[in-house]
Amino acid sequence: MKLMIFFMQQMLLFTVPLVVAGMGGLFCERSGIINIGIEGNMIIGAFCGTLFIHFCGGTEAGQGIFLEAMLIGGGAGMCYSMLHALASIKFNANQAISGIALNIAAPAICIFIGRLLLGKQQVTFTNSFRITSVPVLGSIPVLGPVFFQKTYLSLFVAILAFIAGTIIINKTRFGMRVRACGDNPQAADSVGINVYHTRYRAVAVCGFLAGMAGVMLVIPTATEFNASIAGYGFLAVSVLILGRWSPLGVLLASAFFGATKTLAAVYSSLPLLNGLGLDAFIYRMIPFIATLVVLAITSVKSSGQPLASGKPYDKGAR
Repeated sequence: MKLMIFFMQQMLLFTVPLVVAGMGGLFCERSGIINIGIEGNMIIGAFCGTLFIHFCGGTEAGQGIFLEAMLIGGGAGMCYSMLHALASIKFNANQAISGIALNIAAPAICIFIGRLLLGKQQVTFTNSFRITSVPVLGSIPVLGPVFFQKTYLSLFVAILAFIAGTIIINKTRFGMRVRACGDNPQAADSVGINVYHTRYRAVAVCGFLAGMAGVMLVIPTATEFNASIAGYGFLAVSVLILGRWSPLGVLLASAFFGATKTLAAVYSSLPLLNGLGLDAFIYRMIPFIATLVVLAITSVKSSGQPLASGKPYDKGAR
């Protein structure tokens, strides 16, 4: 039982940022904009969030600084995502190429600014944000140790983001407009919906959530940020595809990939896997091999992908 609880606790560390980044990608792609640049948004967000903790960690304490870092990372990711929105919406650029360009540029930007401000590219920080046990809730049998012991504030922020995102995309006027612009932007425009503004807002939401997810990933799992999140943004895109562009699907797919990532990270603590004597690189490959296998056997046809996804919208063309 202790081993299972340990595995679940570690799994949450990897699942939480995937859920948040996947929900961000959901808004973007449901509006008709493909965003491969989630990786870049997460990198920029993680850099700004950890840089904030690096400089302010000695002057502030408690969970407030972690929350501030997540918000700062979200704001940075949102600003960076506007470059993708401008290229894709304003200039009708190829959305895949635009996203790839942002992914390539993000590490270089972080390294340049890091060396300029710190004299090195690594941003070091002290992780003092783990919650040993949430009062009352941590005493609940089974669920208490998994969700409310040795946890982070990011878990509860992610739950809130998932619930709010689900309600917004399915039950609100903005969500309806986002889905309309992704399925049939011409029809949406004909009833007075501003397709351009709606898509800009959807990309902004994506950037904000992806930037937050970058901070959520790095803070609990490392003590320094080195301008890389090891392809986690691409896993978030895979989560979106596997999850059929739906909130519940994103949640379940995130749990699956979170489990594979956990296996790669804690295999040495699991007697069964450690006894196999396999090279560490094999375990590190598991999440990405699982991604390829799952996507290969999953048909994208009739998967729920928005009909106008990736197609530039020209208001003057009919």
